[in-house]
Amino acid sequence: MYRKDVRLWEPDAGLMRGSAMARFMGWLEATCGLRHRDYSELWQWSVSEPAACWAALAEFFEIRFHSAPAGVLCLPSEGMIGTVWFEGSTLSYAEHVFRRRTDEWPAILHRTETTPIRSLSWAELERQVASVAAWLRRESVGPGDRVASLLPNIPEAVVAFLAANSVGAVWSSCAPEFGRESILDRFGQITPKVLFAPDGYTYNGREFHRTEAWISLAAELPSLSHLVLTARILPELRVPGTVRWDDLLALDGGTLAFEPVPFDHPLWVLYSSGTTGHPKAITHGTGGILLEHLKALVLHQDVRPGERYAWYSTTGWMMWNYALSSLLAGATLALYDGSPAYPGPDGLWRFARQAELSHFGTGAAFLVSCMKAGLRFGEDEFPLLRTIGSTGSPLPAEAFDWVYRSVKRDVWLISLSGGTDICSAFVGGCPLLPVRRGRIQCRMLGCDLEAYDEQGLPVRDSLGEMVIRRPMPSMPVRFWNDAGDERYRASYFEKFPGVWTHGDWVGIDSEDGMLTIQGRSDATLNRDGVRIGTAEIYGAVETMPELADSLVVGIERPDGSYHMPLFVVLRPGAEAGPALEARIRSTLREHCSPRHVPDEVVVVPEIPYTLSGKKMELPVKRILEGVDPSRVASPDTIRNPHTLDAFIQLAASWAG
Repeated sequence: MYRKDVRLWEPDAGLMRGSAMARFMGWLEATCGLRHRDYSELWQWSVSEPAACWAALAEFFEIRFHSAPAGVLCLPSEGMIGTVWFEGSTLSYAEHVFRRRTDEWPAILHRTETTPIRSLSWAELERQVASVAAWLRRESVGPGDRVASLLPNIPEAVVAFLAANSVGAVWSSCAPEFGRESILDRFGQITPKVLFAPDGYTYNGREFHRTEAWISLAAELPSLSHLVLTARILPELRVPGTVRWDDLLALDGGTLAFEPVPFDHPLWVLYSSGTTGHPKAITHGTGGILLEHLKALVLHQDVRPGERYAWYSTTGWMMWNYALSSLLAGATLALYDGSPAYPGPDGLWRFARQAELSHFGTGAAFLVSCMKAGLRFGEDEFPLLRTIGSTGSPLPAEAFDWVYRSVKRDVWLISLSGGTDICSAFVGGCPLLPVRRGRIQCRMLGCDLEAYDEQGLPVRDSLGEMVIRRPMPSMPVRFWNDAGDERYRASYFEKFPGVWTHGDWVGIDSEDGMLTIQGRSDATLNRDGVRIGTAEIYGAVETMPELADSLVVGIERPDGSYHMPLFVVLRPGAEAGPALEARIRSTLREHCSPRHVPDEVVVVPEIPYTLSGKKMELPVKRILEGVDPSRVASPDTIRNPHTLDAFIQLAASWAG
């Protein structure tokens, strides 16, 4: 665990009194007679009394039920699958977005690599959503029908989603850079009726024309009635057999209406990465996501009406859905479409400055890359920036230091961890707590998270399996086309029956309850019975000036022995050899322990990453253990699929 005394940020008196979290605590005391002295007591109540907690959150956020719930929580006879929340109630996600409409600030800001920042007013957003919703209704798209999207991170994607949601349809999206097979693996499961797609997209200064690919793709989705094309590259393009986006916007949609749906009615279908098999079609309920995102964004990140919120993401990552919900808080949603490092490593920071963001979220890998590039900003470059969010992978302690040294001294750095599984975070920020170097502030309200040892007993001050012991409303209502919930059960409930096992290693501090995440438990290292988080190794070696990137795995060999190679990517000008390997070993021995020292150091050209920016530890591990590469990862799910070649060749040499 990191030293507890290294505090990098403290909430000031104004935040302690004026944050939404503080107001919620005051509201609980005034309305319910519940007094909690601090966040720890509030969290303990939230997990001990889940029905009372979520009922209070629904009342605090003034959730608009069209049909009132008959009850808050109905548990199944065993386990969590089949939990019913707010039984009998109906509501609309989009309606809660538009109750925040105002003329005082824009609904959306957006920018691409080559265009300036533009704004979309709440009135114009509502008009466009009404027009697209009117067209969907005209084409008999209604409750339960699936609407799919390949649009990039642009306002049209937000409009299409809100229109689909307003008629009760189920949304699902992939990013336009996904490969054809990956898209079919996903959308083929849900049989969409309508597909929204761009004629192309731009990235890192290049244009990618995709119209022909989408027409071919549509032919393989027999359920599809319409392909709607937005003009991103060729404004005058008209393609026979498709519908033009501009024609939809030209329709008179009249007054925007909202179709109320049951609390557990599917809001959207998200997908697992697909690196280890057919992607799981993770289906989230409307009310569960609505409540969870209000809790996470308003209470845990303190997002306020009129503030500008951005989380850099593609439309194929759940953080796009999460960021979209900043509209529920009355914030202005800021969208950036393009490479974060175009035209230089500070490209995304330029957007943050130009958009005058209050909240800026990104992947941990991006922050680490900025640290390695030596970026440094003036203290006054981001005057309105209140929070920087980080997720996707563990944020090393050195990156915490870099943010406070090189970006802004008084910013609230929020490291959070969750996943597509709940489209939110289990652990994250709290405006009532300090930020400590290398650690996550808290377990979030309503999330009964524990660290378990192999016997299923809670542990403190050491790594354990991350588990969730009570259901949350944003857990999947089901996996699409999963008869008997077999894949759902196998994904989370096999190791500890009735308890959600998430697949991460987590450490919980016994004194202050703060946490560290140390990578995936199925890729976690186990040296002489001692479990080692891969993030510990990355945090040590990736600060070395000679190294650009790294990946470590533990190989269980047939003879019972254990082999732990460390793969490194060199920076330009660095030289491989015994001297560098000796420095790597001494660094790990000094900063971690002798158990962290690898059995060998192997130089590779590049480290493989998923499309969402995660190191592909488990696929590399399985390749090196002799598993057929075609069974461990689909090329369409890998940002840089050619990088697996080095590991395939190494596995062949080991086998020989």
